[in-house]
Amino acid sequence: MTMKLHTKYLGNVEIDEKKLIRFPNGLPGFPEETEFIILELPNNTAFQLLQSTKTSSLAFVITNPYLFYQAYELKLEQDFLEVLQITDKEDVAVYSIVTLNKPFTQSTMNLRAPVIINTKRLIGKQYILNEHKYTSRAPIAPDEKRDASC
Repeated sequence: MTMKLHTKYLGNVEIDEKKLIRFPNGLPGFPEETEFIILELPNNTAFQLLQSTKTSSLAFVITNPYLFYQAYELKLEQDFLEVLQITDKEDVAVYSIVTLNKPFTQSTMNLRAPVIINTKRLIGKQYILNEHKYTSRAPIAPDEKRDASC
């Protein structure tokens, strides 16, 4: 079943209701925003939009952090896995929220608090890492001499 959705960046789009992702506790700072959808950006495979279905003006640019930082590692705690009902690592998608800046090469991504989605059950939650190994402002264009660490 499809529904029409007004989005922040793409205007009006039709979405498949079967692809809606539930965030039972919302996102930090947006506890009332409990339903999102991932939308593809035209002609851009590296970035997507995490669009709220409730508030058309709320959308986050997201990306797969492994496209930029192949050595990125995180270990999800057991209670977090249980909240998202994750039983198989194949059902896990990891995204970083991007902060766009001008010029684009000055844009950053949040490696310290990735968005984790159970792609099988379509449940998501932002996972805030306790250790300080990664920064919330990792460069989009990594410098070879620098990594995603603080």
